[in-house]
Amino acid sequence: EKPYKCRDCGKGFNGNAHLERHRRIHTGEKPYACPECGKSFSWSSHLDRHRRTHAVAGEPACRCADCGRCPAPRGAEGSKTPEKPLQCGECGKGFTKSAALAKHRRAHAGEKPYKCGECGKGFGLNAALLQHQRSHAAGKPYQCSDCGKSFAWSSHLDRHRRIHMGEKPYRCGDCGKSFSQSSHLERHQRVHAGATHKCSECGKSFTYRAENVKHQGTQTGEKPYTCPECGKSFGQNSALVKHRRMHTGEKPYKCGDCGKSFSVRSNLIKHQRTHLGEKPYKCPDCGKGFIQKSDLTKHRRMHTGEKPYK
Repeated sequence: EKPYKCRDCGKGFNGNAHLERHRRIHTGEKPYACPECGKSFSWSSHLDRHRRTHAVAGEPACRCADCGRCPAPRGAEGSKTPEKPLQCGECGKGFTKSAALAKHRRAHAGEKPYKCGECGKGFGLNAALLQHQRSHAAGKPYQCSDCGKSFAWSSHLDRHRRIHMGEKPYRCGDCGKSFSQSSHLERHQRVHAGATHKCSECGKSFTYRAENVKHQGTQTGEKPYTCPECGKSFGQNSALVKHRRMHTGEKPYKCGDCGKSFSVRSNLIKHQRTHLGEKPYKCPDCGKGFIQKSDLTKHRRMHTGEKPYK
C-alpha cells in the first residue's frame, strides 16, 4: 500500500517527499533555476541535464567544489555530442525523441487530433485531453477563499491564488522580471529572443509564427475564403474562422487568471498583460510604457504635436 495519495490524480506514493515532488507536475512549481539563463525546472536532475547544454565542447559543465577538478566524461573521450539532437525547424527547440518532436510540432501547426467526446474541444496532446475530461466528471470542487471562484483542480486554484497574494515565482533570467505563471514567463522571453520567423517573400522577420503567417497572406492578394453569412472574403482560412466568430459569438480563448473570454487570441494576450503588468511598447521620447501599440501611438502625438483628426 502507498499511503501518500495525490489529491489531484489519486496516484499513491511510499513517502511524502515523493508525493511532494510528483505534485509539481500539477502545480507547475519549478524551484530549480539555471544560473546561466534563468530557466526553471521541477526537478534537480532536469536542471543538471539542462546545464550540460551550456557547456562548450572541450569545457566541462561543472567542477568539484572540494578539489576543483572536473568529473571524467561518460563514455568515449572526445567532444560532447548534443544532448537533444532533434531540433524543431520552427523555433529551434531540441528533443531527444522523434515522438516528442512530433508532439511539439503540433503546437506550431495548430493540429488538435484529440477531441473531447463531451464538448468537442480539441487538444494537441492526449494528456491534455485526459486532464480536460476530468473537469467534466469532477465539477469544480476547489474554491478560492478570497473571491469565490471555483476550479476543477487544486493546482489551478493554487495558480489563481497567486493573483491575490502577488506571488511571482517565475523570474526572467535576461531582465529579472517576475511572473505568476511559467507560461507567462515563456511568452515574455520571446521578446528577448527577437524576431525568428522570416517571410519567404520579402524577408521581413517576426517574433511570432502567427504574425508571419498573417503577413504572408497579404503578399499574394488572393482571397479564396468567403464567409457564408456576409460574403466577406479572406486570404487565409484562419482569418475566416476568426471573422465567423463575430456571427456565432464564440469566444474560445479564456483568461486563466480571471475567466474572461475572447474571440481572438491576440486580444487575450493583450488582456493578460493587465494581470502581468507587462508594458512592452515604450515611448522613445519619455520612456513611458504601454500595454498596446495603439496606446503608444496616441501618446506620442503629445510629443510630436500631430493632430490627425480635424
